Amino acid sequence: MTPVAPHPREILLGAQAAAHALPVCDHYSGVEQRMRKSLQLQAEMLQEFGHCVFDVTLDCEDGAPVGQEREHAQLVAQLARNAAAGARVAARVHTVDHPAFAQDMAIIAGEAGQHLAHIMIPKVESVDDVLAAERALLAAGAGHLPLHALIESPAAVHRAFEIAAHPRIQSLSFGLMDFVSAHGGAIPASGMTSAGQFQHPLVVRAKLEIAAACHANGKVPSHCVVTEFSDQAAMQAAAARAAREFGYTRMWSIHPAQIRPILAAFAPEDAEIARATQIISAAIDADWAPISEDGVLHDRASYRYFWQVLERAHQTGRALAPQARAWFANADGN
Repeated sequence: MTPVAPHPREILLGAQAAAHALPVCDHYSGVEQRMRKSLQLQAEMLQEFGHCVFDVTLDCEDGAPVGQEREHAQLVAQLARNAAAGARVAARVHTVDHPAFAQDMAIIAGEAGQHLAHIMIPKVESVDDVLAAERALLAAGAGHLPLHALIESPAAVHRAFEIAAHPRIQSLSFGLMDFVSAHGGAIPASGMTSAGQFQHPLVVRAKLEIAAACHANGKVPSHCVVTEFSDQAAMQAAAARAAREFGYTRMWSIHPAQIRPILAAFAPEDAEIARATQIISAAIDADWAPISEDGVLHDRASYRYFWQVLERAHQTGRALAPQARAWFANADGN
């Protein structure tokens, strides 16, 4: 029998490469009607693209009415269990010091853990919070689930590398609004806007620290929200800057109209996709030995980059040439 050639992912995604590849958009909703609509939209786009191009995170922290935390957690667990086949559903629980945290984890992770992609922990201040969340996962019988951590304070930014290093952590997200508020008025309100968040030095520093911490540990940096959800130009510009200038490979959506602009902003250009396909095809033909492309040397270091271009193209639903489509035929690409 002819031996089966190893998949490019097996050859290239080892040392010095991200350990996790997630959809580039993480869509948040917490009100029942919006949660149901978000899951319906996800199912529709799953059919459109053939795989899941964004996560839906069902929110307890901001979504649960005061006094109805248990009922809301039960609703989240029910929605996760009933999601479409192939869906990627997550949950944001309350903070680890909130009275409803243990209940959230017991109900959501305990009753729907097999249907969840991850659990988001808000307002993580240190690795101790990650350890507390991990203990709650284990107690709920959901030890397989990864955790995502929301970094929302100056102290948490300072500890971002330590938090990202924990093996349970899959992604760090930046919480812009709480981060600005934590500065006691030292950062003006403009620092929370779609443009201002890329200008104020303290906000810029926080974004870069979180992105660097993730890349240093093979985790996924997830960019914060744009609250001006009716301004498509602002949304597109912020997403493009997050992806091209700040090293983010994922971004939050808080309105369905933001999902496709995020996919477009994080997608590679057609010319780059075509070049990546050509180079990876040539690398395979050369059994991954170095090749020359128009007088430029390529080896596994650059092969890794061009494979990641193709991964991102697939994740964002871009059209791929037949030979590139074959590399994703038996994988969901996430």
